[in-house]
Amino acid sequence: MFGINGPEFLLLLLIGILVIGPQRLPEYTQKLTNLVREVRRMASGAREQIKEEVGIDIDDVDWRKYDPRQYDPRRIIREALLEDAPKPVSAGGPAVAAAAVAGAADAPVQRPTRTIERLPDGEPAPFDTEAT
Repeated sequence: MFGINGPEFLLLLLIGILVIGPQRLPEYTQKLTNLVREVRRMASGAREQIKEEVGIDIDDVDWRKYDPRQYDPRRIIREALLEDAPKPVSAGGPAVAAAAVAGAADAPVQRPTRTIERLPDGEPAPFDTEAT
């Protein structure tokens, strides 16, 4: 609890009692009691609201399933890459789709031509004052 151990908590409690004084101590004790009751009421209200809206009880949720430490990105990517690819379905049926895939595998891959635009000699490069 905030890095405070038992003896330190008792020392802080004793200092608080001395600072508050015996006259105001019952008043502050009542305020603390009311605060704790209000927090408990709000927590139970939130629990009931979640149960109404979601339809599950918080105690029934398996929180280990939502632990982000269990997700290994390397494992997820490996499983996605090793997963069987879905088979393409065409209008002609599986035989036509298989022939189309086989024909596409034999065809050379055409890459788009790359054009490089160059400035004329002696012309300075455009300067954008907002980019710097």
